[in-house]
Amino acid sequence: MPYCLLRSFAFLSCLLGQLLWAMPIVAQPATQKQVYYLSGRDNKPTVQWDFYCTGGRKSGYWTKIAVPSCWEQQGFGAYNYGRDYKTYGKNFRFADEQGRYKHAFQVPASWKDKQVFLVFEGSMTDTDVKVNGQAAGPTHQGAFYRFKYDITDKLKLGESNLLEATVSKMSADKSVNNAERLADYWVFGGIFRPVYLEAYPKQFIKHLAIDAKANGSFSMNVFVRGLQQPTQVQADILDAAGKVVGTTRGTAGSNDTLVQVRTTLNKPLHWTSETPNMYRARVSLRAGEQILYQTQEKFGFRTIEIRRGDGIYVNGTKVKMKGSNRHSWWPETGRTLNDSIQLLDVKLLKEMNMNAVRMSHYPPDAKFLELCDSLGLYVLDELAGWQKAYSTKAGSPLVREMVEKDVNHPSIIFWSNGNEGGTNKELDDDFAQYDLSNRPVIHAHHRPGNQHNGIDCNHYENYYSTQKILADSLIYMPTEFLHCQDDGGGAVGLSDFWELHWKSKRSGGGFLWALVDEGVVRTDQRNIIDVNGVNAPDGVVGPHREKEGSFYAIREIFSPIKISLQELPAKFTGTVEVENRYHFTNLGQCFFQWELVNFRKPTDGFAGAITQQKSRVKSPTVAPSATGKLKLDLPKNWRSYDALVLSAYDPQKQLVYKWTWKTSGPAPLLDGIVDMTDQQPVETTETDSTLTLTASSIAVTFNKTNGHITQVKGNNGDKLSFANGPVLVSGTASFLGLSHRREGQQEIVEARYSGALNTVRWTMNGSGWLRLDYAYTLQGDYPFTGISFTYPENYVIGAKWLGKGPYRAWKNRLQGVGLNVWENAYNNTQTGAAPWIYPEFKGYFADIAWLEMNTVEGKFLVATPDAGLYVRLFDFYGLSGVKPHPALPLGNLSFLDAIPPLGTKLALNIDANTENLGPSGELNHVQGTTKRTLYFYFGLPKTTSTPQPYTAPAKDELF
Repeated sequence: MPYCLLRSFAFLSCLLGQLLWAMPIVAQPATQKQVYYLSGRDNKPTVQWDFYCTGGRKSGYWTKIAVPSCWEQQGFGAYNYGRDYKTYGKNFRFADEQGRYKHAFQVPASWKDKQVFLVFEGSMTDTDVKVNGQAAGPTHQGAFYRFKYDITDKLKLGESNLLEATVSKMSADKSVNNAERLADYWVFGGIFRPVYLEAYPKQFIKHLAIDAKANGSFSMNVFVRGLQQPTQVQADILDAAGKVVGTTRGTAGSNDTLVQVRTTLNKPLHWTSETPNMYRARVSLRAGEQILYQTQEKFGFRTIEIRRGDGIYVNGTKVKMKGSNRHSWWPETGRTLNDSIQLLDVKLLKEMNMNAVRMSHYPPDAKFLELCDSLGLYVLDELAGWQKAYSTKAGSPLVREMVEKDVNHPSIIFWSNGNEGGTNKELDDDFAQYDLSNRPVIHAHHRPGNQHNGIDCNHYENYYSTQKILADSLIYMPTEFLHCQDDGGGAVGLSDFWELHWKSKRSGGGFLWALVDEGVVRTDQRNIIDVNGVNAPDGVVGPHREKEGSFYAIREIFSPIKISLQELPAKFTGTVEVENRYHFTNLGQCFFQWELVNFRKPTDGFAGAITQQKSRVKSPTVAPSATGKLKLDLPKNWRSYDALVLSAYDPQKQLVYKWTWKTSGPAPLLDGIVDMTDQQPVETTETDSTLTLTASSIAVTFNKTNGHITQVKGNNGDKLSFANGPVLVSGTASFLGLSHRREGQQEIVEARYSGALNTVRWTMNGSGWLRLDYAYTLQGDYPFTGISFTYPENYVIGAKWLGKGPYRAWKNRLQGVGLNVWENAYNNTQTGAAPWIYPEFKGYFADIAWLEMNTVEGKFLVATPDAGLYVRLFDFYGLSGVKPHPALPLGNLSFLDAIPPLGTKLALNIDANTENLGPSGELNHVQGTTKRTLYFYFGLPKTTSTPQPYTAPAKDELF
């Protein structure tokens, strides 16, 4: 760019900067803190600063960088995952480039009598700051903490000022690197949270610390600075409508730095995760009638107690945490987020019916905590320290910064002093120095003996060791359990675990690992999304919050409105038993709605159901932890519809969960679909080795040497490659012979076997429908039972079915799938891996009435009049490994009466001992004979609609 254009651009930038300055300052009263952002407020929009990277990509020259950002995501430096030291061994070296920032800014002359602070919300990792060539203060060490410098005496008012910051990715303090960067997450460099100026009057309030109890008692530490005379401190308490509901006052002398004020509010609205009632403290410094300074702080009235040997209490009520661990994460921008992402994560947690979140493994952005306050989530706010701790010297100032920033958030109920060995016990008592409410401190750990304050948080116990801990004397609240890698963990086994926790006196609930797959957009690798192999894909949602099957299963398992009814009884009267698993909410505050629906047919152009009738239901008055009856008042003809749908909504009118039950057995759902009434004769053709049945242009060929289908021709005249079955997936069967006979106009084919396969009988009807009746007898424990066929997976376009869906199921994760007509396009998704297309097309699908396969060879339909059919679609695995888990049945298109449970995986280690996850993780205990009927139709059924105006070619050369 020519120099004259550069000068013009610089002049316009300066003018724009002055205009931006003028607007916010005019709008802010002189008696309040004035804030001016030098960076962007989040990852959109950002502000360009001058930047020089000392190593790696785009290094060795001055250019521009977006602030805030992780510089790797802007194309600078080099990437590291925090466990690279383990992956690559003793010769490994972390990338240790520095980033040097410069930014010119102006402050107005009207700030002459202001106290001005330069604030960094977060910078990785060591940060040296200069203003106009002068050191702003000591080097800050620690990435995830707000720090600030008083730069009043370093500013040039009304002139250009120069901010310089040198950020070292690796800290000069070994313990800071050990705590923050030797960790199981991506480690970055850069000023990754906003930078701004705060301007105060000379007499001001530095910060506030509030303790507001459920009984209405209110105490507040007011940290004052610069007082020049006796000053009155007045605190007005405002409710959500802005009405002053309480006032308290105190007096400070000119030398005072702390004033405590107290009052009591009569019957305040309480803060809980279910009732996130917020108040504001409006605090003023006054000299006579003059207001010197005024600020506001949001807070909530609530009391946290740990009753040793009993439980965790909020406002006198025992609560259990239903939570997840959450990293601050977005693929394109790393740890630099925006308000929309913060809100998205809170809403995802609430949608799963969770009430808690653990900040793993560092304190989050302030906005996330504000949203937890306002929407209702209990928070474990954690000091960094993955498996090694800060030294006392390094950690003490970081505890202070963390607590002073976060102290007034009612959502925070515990401080967590590090993670899994990252606990410096010398810091335990530091938290209370800055927290007037004296929240409990816990130790999140994975080694027995590290319990603290009466709470054991031991990680990754199995179901039976969990039982033993809960029977002991401590409160047990695992801060990590059921590791969500691949398709394991998460909701796999969770139903058993949660029932155990819910019914145990000393349970404090727990936190699943984790919310998000930490996949980063690699700017050095063509923008692929990298999860560092097995290390980072351990969330129930993908990097862009793509929802796995466990997401919806967790939603059902954690539902505070629990309905255990699996199917409607024959004499159902419209009354449903309901359990209230809220801690504070009466079900009378919720509302319910029923719908009577008819499912769409395979011939319909799209999936779903049609609502025929619906009505709101009077909510029963059921206290927390009690059970009651929900009366639906259904119309007399309710059984004439396919299904009953019941939806429950919380007091905020958010859907809690939706249950669907068939109004009768599966057979009526096949009315108008399966037609075995055609009286046209079935043709038979035999060779020495084959038998072929033909009806309505559909031909099915059986192999006389093994009894299997070997070839199918659909009614489109083309081959359908459905074959190689039935084979028994468990047990043994030896083929004895094949026979056929005519019954009326139908043709019967029987295959005889010795062993477990008792009966295989095929019936071809003149309509082209083919019926299979089979029976097998097994005794023992099996991962799966049923029969299987094959079809080329690469020919498949998609599937549509009536049954549970749209996600797949495991024996120990049957929740979260609803009864409906679903349709999935083919994908080859491996859970937790790119491209995160969900639902997975392949897997075990539950409670199938009919399934239509759409392929490049045409369509075919399979249906059953019997309950409890699972369909296995093609080859997949739940957990990846040298030997994927669990093993699959024979064939690749299976019709099953039992499916396997899934284990868990942590990094490279698969735990295939699924019985350790609880009763539902046991293999299927099979005793006796199982019988089932299947119907097959190869092609599209006849249509009565008017023929369309085209003529198909006589011969299609493509196939």
